[in-house]
Amino acid sequence: MKINQVYLGLGSNMGDRQANLALAREGIARELGPVVALSGIYETAAWGLTSQDDFLNQVLAVDTPLGATEVLAKVLAIEQSMGRVRKVKWGARIIDIDILYYNHELITLEGLTVPHPFLQERRFVLVPLAEIAPAFVHPKLHQTNAELLANCPDTSEVLLKG
Repeated sequence: MKINQVYLGLGSNMGDRQANLALAREGIARELGPVVALSGIYETAAWGLTSQDDFLNQVLAVDTPLGATEVLAKVLAIEQSMGRVRKVKWGARIIDIDILYYNHELITLEGLTVPHPFLQERRFVLVPLAEIAPAFVHPKLHQTNAELLANCPDTSEVLLKG
């Protein structure tokens, strides 16, 4: 059985944000496979729709036997089981789980683009991603996560919380 490595970005800005991230990590480990690396937890101002509470963000590396579309289905089910409702783009959310990378693959399907199309523009993704995988090379942009972070146009503050 082939084991795939998937990098996931987690975010929460509603309720007990720490507990939401912990619950998401548990669901991911149960449904996808073992979490083999996890970043610290970072607090950041909301991105996109800025008039909302700050987010806690974290990045995980997970080893999974699942294909990319199966991973997507599982993370959407985890979000839904935690009460995620998609009403407003970039709106407040109990949990957000994004697929950042799936192995070194380029995937373009309806509802799934990997690598995540905006990860290179967002410090709240790149700071924790570069913490756990600084030398991982973006398969489309051909830069490491550390290089993407150094060149990121986003200047927002990303504060380590735990």
